[in-house]
Amino acid sequence: MRVPLSWLREFAPLPEEATAEQLLETMVSVGFEEEEVIRPGDELTGPIVVGQVLSREPEEHSNGKTVNWCSVRVVPEGQQQTLTGEGIEPSGVQGIVCGAHNFEVGDKVVVTLPGAVLPGDFRISPRKTYGHTSAGMIASARELGIGEDHDGILVLGDLGLDPELGTDVREVLQLDESAADINVTPDRGYALSMRGVAREYCHAVGAAFEDPALALSEAAPAPTEDAFPVVLADEAPIRGEQGCTRFATRVVRGIDPSRPTPVWMSTRLRLAGMRSISLPVDISNYVMLELGQPLHFYDLSRVAEQITVRRARQGEQLTTLDGKQRALDPEDLLITDATGPIGLAGTMGGEFAEVGDSTTDVLVEAAHFDPVSIARTARRHRLSSEASRRFERGVDPQLQAAAAERAVQLLVELAGGTVGPEVGDVRVEEAEAPVTIRLDADYPARRVGVDYSAERVESLLTEIGCTLETLSPAVEVEEEPSAAGQDGWLVTPPSWRPDLREPEDLAEEIARLDGYDKIPSRLPVAPPGRGLSAEQAGRRRVLSALAAAGLTEVLAYPFTTPADNQLWASPEPGTEVDSVRLANPIAESRGVLRASLIPGLLEILHRNRSRGFRDLQLFESGLVFRPGAQLGTGSIPPVGQRPSEQVLADLRSGIPEQPLHIAAVFAGDDAPAAPGSDPRALGWRDALEIARLVGDVLGVRLSVEQGRHQAFHPGRTAVLRLPSGDLVGTAGELHPQLVAQQGLPERTSAMELELSAILAARDGAIAAEPLSVQTPATQDVALVVDAAVPAAELMVTIREGAGELVEDVRVFDVYQGEHIETGKKSVALAMRFRAPDRTLTAEEASEARTAAVELAASRHGAVLRG
Repeated sequence: MRVPLSWLREFAPLPEEATAEQLLETMVSVGFEEEEVIRPGDELTGPIVVGQVLSREPEEHSNGKTVNWCSVRVVPEGQQQTLTGEGIEPSGVQGIVCGAHNFEVGDKVVVTLPGAVLPGDFRISPRKTYGHTSAGMIASARELGIGEDHDGILVLGDLGLDPELGTDVREVLQLDESAADINVTPDRGYALSMRGVAREYCHAVGAAFEDPALALSEAAPAPTEDAFPVVLADEAPIRGEQGCTRFATRVVRGIDPSRPTPVWMSTRLRLAGMRSISLPVDISNYVMLELGQPLHFYDLSRVAEQITVRRARQGEQLTTLDGKQRALDPEDLLITDATGPIGLAGTMGGEFAEVGDSTTDVLVEAAHFDPVSIARTARRHRLSSEASRRFERGVDPQLQAAAAERAVQLLVELAGGTVGPEVGDVRVEEAEAPVTIRLDADYPARRVGVDYSAERVESLLTEIGCTLETLSPAVEVEEEPSAAGQDGWLVTPPSWRPDLREPEDLAEEIARLDGYDKIPSRLPVAPPGRGLSAEQAGRRRVLSALAAAGLTEVLAYPFTTPADNQLWASPEPGTEVDSVRLANPIAESRGVLRASLIPGLLEILHRNRSRGFRDLQLFESGLVFRPGAQLGTGSIPPVGQRPSEQVLADLRSGIPEQPLHIAAVFAGDDAPAAPGSDPRALGWRDALEIARLVGDVLGVRLSVEQGRHQAFHPGRTAVLRLPSGDLVGTAGELHPQLVAQQGLPERTSAMELELSAILAARDGAIAAEPLSVQTPATQDVALVVDAAVPAAELMVTIREGAGELVEDVRVFDVYQGEHIETGKKSVALAMRFRAPDRTLTAEEASEARTAAVELAASRHGAVLRG
């Protein structure tokens, strides 16, 4: 909100010597953020004066352009020029070439003399052009930085001005005025007006505020029976709220729309960020900026029979004031007459009933609209206007008659109109019932941390316009009485504060007005013996281990496609996978939440490969989403009170399951090529080892089995299980067809584990095993088994059969071919034995080896290879 200082002084005790910077500093103390200081005159330097055209000689040139060679007097007749400098004539008559044609001899204009500097660092100096030396320039509004009109020069008489020649234009056009721009948060729409800013300034400096709307309300006449007919007919209210709850009308006849806007008004509008358009339009904008109530003026001769406020009908269209034809939505609230739509309520008027150059009779509209309805319409049509900006933040529902009265006063005073006797004020009475808030006496202190006295609370709330009714401890209101022995108040916020609806809002206002600087800064003290939870510590340990293993952690978006969820979240093709759908996705193709981390990792892998990174080992830890039987809830509990257990249970049941996963992808080589070392291609072994590493650092032994998954290579896929047998993940090489379809490197591999399940499977703290100093005994064994027997199963059996003495078992060779029966394979295993208290003998190691072979023979039909 841009606040011209001269305007603010009409409503608040702002000292004459106060600067825009000082105003911003004051407004910060009551919770507003400063934006910038606006001083248009700072960009205008040097001699810029009032001149009068003495002669104008049109000259047509070979390029087809006609220019005017003008003599312009810039000092009163009979006086000599006191300014000096190159190109400034002592006689006070300048020769100037001008390409505009909207002026006549005798007109007073703005002359920028040599030495002047205009906005954009445009420097004026004598220059030869079109066969003359032009000693200055006759300026347009745009060249002065005060308007958009560049087709013609600025004629001061058109503004109703007749200043003395040679007068500094900055004084004539009030260009030395300044404004302070403050940031108004969405919940404080009342401050988008001089009335609201003045009220806040008075709060900040402790001065009494006199509301200008009160005098206007008293001056406004009562509604009459001959008022212009208005019908409020919202048959499809949004959220049950009527789209329009009040519609005040006034009539002014005999205006002269061609009258110029006074300089003081156009200056204030310009400083407030709005350009001057025409006197009627400027008056409506001026009242909106002054009081905060958007207005609309209709050409009374074009409004047929009666006004009806209703929702749009299917297929209706409206050409708005910006000249665009808009297809209307059934949710759009319209202003209509007997011919159809004439305005988009609270957003922009229609072109048909627009006030124009021929308008003499004006119908003034001051209405109150539902904020949600207006906000939806503005966004639907991408039509954010100054009016919609205020309506969607909440306009004072008691302001309409006062704003209409102010508009009528200005139309009569400045446009020469006559007030019509017709006064209308149609309203929905039940919609104007005030909100009442119970505030316990100790609540502000408990909420803010400052010991506010009851007198201070009453003073601050009264200052912002609230009315308070004191409650005794015995009084109970609604269903929740205050704590025993506590009293408080029933607080009714003022009509211009629709944001005050809960005790929290009142506590915030008390803290804001009393001063944020008075709130103590105290850091909470953590209870002793607390730290990371077991789950947090475990997750950090896993992330650190993967980073130490050479992997790079990345973060992918949680949004994906239903097809990706179908592919990665189900091992078998054709299995239906439910997804959590987004109500407002960032892209139509990414309309669901992920059920697997791998699609996001593959996107990052592909992106990095396209940028020249060839060897990649990426991992991510994050949540996946699995919808349950219920998704969401039909009822949202109100704020300010704890929901019942039943409501909480309903809310929790509507939240999808969100287990923590960890996944990794691998492509390229394990190291860059270098002299003397050959890099190894990354593959399924790396994916499997990283998956096992996750279990190892958490103290959970994950068993590995041959598996299948539709997105993985049929023969190079492992599934991982917990000691309980529950499946927790998959690792291996991706399916060649998938790799080709997605443009991934050959042999791209991946793994994904349900980390939350592994964390839950831990059995207490991880116990470190002591290092033995005893000498180990090693023995190898080669067993012939059926080719279908997984080597991993055989290794588990050998470990079990060898007993407690075995320290490690690993497969070091698998052979099929000559001397091995068809359908069989030879699996060679190395076993290491060690006792914690002695050196084992060869007999003890052999005995353990024999037991292991016997168990393998009974389970798998294994025989020793000869």
